[in-house]
Amino acid sequence: MAQYDLERTIQMALQRGPLRLVVILGIIVLLALFSRPWVQVGAGERGVVLNFGAVQDYVLGEGLHFRVPVMQNVVLIDVKVQKSLTNAAASSSDLQEVSSEVALNYHIIPDKANVVYQTIGLHFKERIIDPAVQEVVKAVTARYTAEELITKRPAVSEAMRTTLSERLLDYNIAVDAFSIVGFSFSKIFMEAIEAKQTAEQLALKARRDLERIKIEAEQKITAATAEAESLRLQRANISPDLIELRRIEANLKAIEKWNGILPQVTGGGAVPLIGLGEQPRR
Repeated sequence: MAQYDLERTIQMALQRGPLRLVVILGIIVLLALFSRPWVQVGAGERGVVLNFGAVQDYVLGEGLHFRVPVMQNVVLIDVKVQKSLTNAAASSSDLQEVSSEVALNYHIIPDKANVVYQTIGLHFKERIIDPAVQEVVKAVTARYTAEELITKRPAVSEAMRTTLSERLLDYNIAVDAFSIVGFSFSKIFMEAIEAKQTAEQLALKARRDLERIKIEAEQKITAATAEAESLRLQRANISPDLIELRRIEANLKAIEKWNGILPQVTGGGAVPLIGLGEQPRR
């Protein structure tokens, strides 16, 4: 019926003159532009199609798409990776208060953008992600002592990431990365940890000093033992024959140094004069 009326209007305009036809066509174009029969889906977005408010079972990809004015509406959903920072308060297994700051990178599964919009809406961070992070942090933190949260930080972070990934996947939200930005404890606990670390460092230094002293003592004992063994071997090799041999060697060296002149001795009183000179010839 509407098409018949439009054709009749055009025919009447043709009968009345070309100017009226131009005006009517202009009005039609303006109405078309005003109703926006197309929609553009940008990079990293998906379009959720609504037919009179009802979510359809398909999703529009990136690019330009046509829609039926009045009947159809398209809601754009961001499916790029997004970052969320959350502060969570929890208690460790030894009942220490722990404040955690965690960073989460996530994105909406593109093919499920219509389901996310239909079940959660556009405020999925406040409704789903933040409460899930709070609950997971509390649950995982309660498995470890306060000291283990520091010493086993990679294991704690992985446990949180795995648990959070499973929970958010039920809502068609994928976890790309998870990291613990920082832990903070009470002032009393931090002072106790610092005192313990100082005591451990002093004990380690004392053990190292003791090991060094033991090694130096062992080295001295080894050197003294070697010296004593050397003296023992030298004494074991000394015999009467060796002593006599050394005496003969000394006499031979003295004879080799003698120049062939006998000593002359003179004395007074009852001591006779001894002169060793040339003997008289007979």
